[in-house]
Formats: sequence, structure tokens, C-alpha cells
Amino acid sequence: MVDITHKSTTLRTATAQAIVKVSKPETIEAIKNDTVPKGNVFAMSKAAGLLGVKRTPDLLPDCHPLPIEFTGVEYEIDGLEITVLFTVKTIYKTGVEVEAMHGASVVALNMYDMLKPIDKGIEIHQIKLLSKKGGKSDFKDRFRNDLTAAVVVCSDTISAGHKEDKAGKAIIKKLESCNVKVTEYVIIPDEKEIIQQKAKAYQEQGIDMVIYTGGTGLSARDVTPEALSPILDRNIPGIEEAIRNYGQERTPFSMLSRSVAGTIKDTLILALPGSTNGAKESMDAIFPAVLHSFRILKGARHD
Repeated sequence: MVDITHKSTTLRTATAQAIVKVSKPETIEAIKNDTVPKGNVFAMSKAAGLLGVKRTPDLLPDCHPLPIEFTGVEYEIDGLEITVLFTVKTIYKTGVEVEAMHGASVVALNMYDMLKPIDKGIEIHQIKLLSKKGGKSDFKDRFRNDLTAAVVVCSDTISAGHKEDKAGKAIIKKLESCNVKVTEYVIIPDEKEIIQQKAKAYQEQGIDMVIYTGGTGLSARDVTPEALSPILDRNIPGIEEAIRNYGQERTPFSMLSRSVAGTIKDTLILALPGSTNGAKESMDAIFPAVLHSFRILKGARHD
């Protein structure tokens, strides 16, 4: 199966349809009057769909097992056609489109099975996805595509040339995948004054976001939060909470990180862990959703 461990849990919804076409009006009347020999067609078919949707990952090898937290089945009759509308909801890391289509298919097949003794001309048509919400495609057009960023690596050892930077490069890779232009990339020692100078200078240059990596731990030289907190106009606790919560689900040591998020005027300032995994996971936790902040900070202008 596809690796989804990097994804965040969100509300996912999908609605699919299947159309069952009967061959004579008497079949529709039998359904409405509940005189079909095998029982109530709509009720039993709904039950079959509820059972079927839960078995989707057992039948389709690349589907992830996931919690089905809502299933809704509706029927619409139009002449000789019965449209099945099947809705599935979950709060999980991946979508439920296939589950919805599978559920609609099972409902339609059960209707066929129940009706075939009284109607030999039944057909099933147009099993398809009607809508889905909650995935990345839901948000892809909601973010500005003219944003710029500076990436600052805070590390005594890397600035002295004793170690290669990987965390900063992981941050740059994520930014580029979100269409954010990285205009500055620097490596500095763990010094409060230098850390503060960089934030102020980049803000004055009009750079949209400044992302620090390193110096957020508990050692004596980890001073990035102490440097940045006094110069921030406002903190954004929700971003900090999202980073730590995402990390804590992957390693118990994330609770020791002191990530910082806030603004200097309309520039977003982020301080992330210095480890490569810590920086990468922090970016995965909040990007691209954090880019929505610039609709508020700088307006909704698009190129």
C-alpha cells in the first residue's frame, strides 16, 4: 500500500452513485408497495451496502483499512431508473472515494439480486464518484503562489563546517513543492543577536516567511526560542501545537521540542527542530495549510 504515514488526519467525505434501471413500471410499483418476494428492497440493499463498505480493504489490496464513521444511503426514483447515492465519512489520513463507490456498487447489486425474480431486464449503470472533500485537492487553489521564504540554519557545528546541513535542505524541498520561492538560505551559529538580526532584516526586505531550523532543544546552546520570542508581535500557538502533536505521534521525544511560530508585522516566523526528521515532519505537519495565513496577513492576491 502507498505510504500515508506523513499525512495529517482530516475529515474526509465522498459521495458516489449507481443507477439501477428496471425494465417495467410494475417493478417500481412493487418496490414502492413493498411487495417484492425477497423483502423490502431499499432496506435490505442499504444493509448490504453498509456491510460491503466495511469490507472494501479486504477486497481491494491497495485500499487502507480505515474507520468508517458515517455511511448514508439515499434513493431517487425517476421513471424506470433508481439512483443510489452513497456517502461515506471518516476522520483519517486518506480519502474514502473507493469506499463510497464500492458501497454504491454493493447496494445496486443487492437490488439486482432481489428484483431479478420479477424483472429479467434490470441493468446497472454509471457507478461513479460524484464528490469528495478533505484531501489536498480541496485546498490546492486556495493558497497564494507568489510567496517567498528565507531558510536559516542555526548550528554551531554546521556553521563551523564540521557537519553537513540536511534539515535546511529538507525545508527547502518542502517549500518548493508548495510553490514557495526560497530567496535566502544561510547557516549561522547559535547566537541570539545573529538570530534576531536575520529575522528583522528579512522582514524589512519583505520576505513572507522566515523559517529557522535548529536551536529549539534543551541544551545550553539552544537559544532560538529565546532569541525570537521577544521580537515577535504575536505568537500563533495553534501552529506550535500542530507541530508537536504531529511529531508526538511519531516519536515520544517530540514533547521536548520548543518550536516557535509567530509574526513580525506581516512576516511569518517559524522555528523548527534541527534534526532532519524533526524539520521534515514539522513541515509536513503544517504545510501547505499554514500558507492560508497569508490570505489574512497580506490579502488574497494571486498571480
